[in-house]
Amino acid sequence: MKMDVEEEEEGEKSSVQAEVAPALIAVHPLEKSVVVAAGSQLRAFDLQGDCSISLLDDSGGHSHTDPIRAICFAAKGRLFASAGDDKLVKIWNTNSWHCIQTVCSEKRVSAVAISHDGLFLTFADKFGAVWIVGLDRDGESETLVNEKPAPLFAHYCSIITSLEFSPDGQFIASADRDFKIRVTVFPKTPLNGAHEIQSFCLGHTEFVSCLAFVCTLEYPQGFLLSGSGDSTVRLWDFISGRLLDTCQVGAKAELLESNGGEEFYPAVTDLHASSNGSLIAVAIQSLHGVMLLSCDFSARTLSVAKIVSVRERFIPTSLGMSDSAERLWMVTGASNLSAAGSVPLACVRVISGLEKGSLDSSSGREPVVLGDDAVPGGDKLLENLQGSITLVKEEKALAAAAEAVKMAMRNLLIKRQYSVDKRELRKKGRNDKKLKQ
Repeated sequence: MKMDVEEEEEGEKSSVQAEVAPALIAVHPLEKSVVVAAGSQLRAFDLQGDCSISLLDDSGGHSHTDPIRAICFAAKGRLFASAGDDKLVKIWNTNSWHCIQTVCSEKRVSAVAISHDGLFLTFADKFGAVWIVGLDRDGESETLVNEKPAPLFAHYCSIITSLEFSPDGQFIASADRDFKIRVTVFPKTPLNGAHEIQSFCLGHTEFVSCLAFVCTLEYPQGFLLSGSGDSTVRLWDFISGRLLDTCQVGAKAELLESNGGEEFYPAVTDLHASSNGSLIAVAIQSLHGVMLLSCDFSARTLSVAKIVSVRERFIPTSLGMSDSAERLWMVTGASNLSAAGSVPLACVRVISGLEKGSLDSSSGREPVVLGDDAVPGGDKLLENLQGSITLVKEEKALAAAAEAVKMAMRNLLIKRQYSVDKRELRKKGRNDKKLKQ
């Protein structure tokens, strides 16, 4: 019996080691540059200089060696952060693209966010803890205010999937695989911890995969958006934690699937909102393209504006957009695929024509998926960000990447269900039970 428990634990460990990580994309707020993370690689392109970017890591720390799980630009684009399974958080100055500091985490990192004033970096680990590091004010120094991360707050033993600061910087929202969204007051002295919970936003029936704040001039406080494994996007009054509206995006896209007789709609993998809230782009597993939502702030409702399809088997794993929201950048891909060999697969697509009014059917304007020659940066950008031109043209490779990401996300974020006998068996193998014996 003991051997059965050990074999099962070893199986779970090996499955964790073999996890597939989705390709990620981030766009500079002013669309000066775009960065793709594929496996342990960071690929960056300078859109203003029309050239690839060489990232220089002279911080004295190790380079990324395991899949990168989170990337983000600071609100003003001065800083960029990357973090992942190698327990490293790297902070980059985007003027020189030098890594100015490497922070070591005790656990694998699952989410990262930089405060709007650029003074603090927060990151979350897969044990449910959120940590904070103080940054210097000009972003040029190679020293941190606190070199060792300080604990900010924690979710109880639950993988944190997303971290986002509110537009005014007063709150930080965190989501986890146990269906919870927590809104925490970001304190004036955050290095001492954040102890005031503003609200919990509860209502999702599966893991929460992504968060985004939206605000307008009429509603400067803004609202919170969330996407989930339950195939919904929800709109929240995050001050009170009240659910305002739910959009059944999987059902709207008619993506009903079945597995062993069980019918379900696929998970929302990412969402990205324009700075003025006029556009909400949603990536859904099994959707070959992206769904665009509009939000009626006065009525507090979400509605589907349109679905923009991509011809080949392109299912986005991550979305990015600048503050101007004229273009939506999408990437699909995965690490650890044997078909890709030593080069992690990533395929980039861009949707243009998202300026104000393009979502109105009466305007006569339609968002369009740009051809390779029309993408900003053209072939040079695609060669740099994708890593393998040959593979991204093979629909089988794209389909394999999408399926691998779907399975990895399900294995990581959906809790395993055990029979009564198996639960009792696992209890007997717990460390605290062993100590009592």
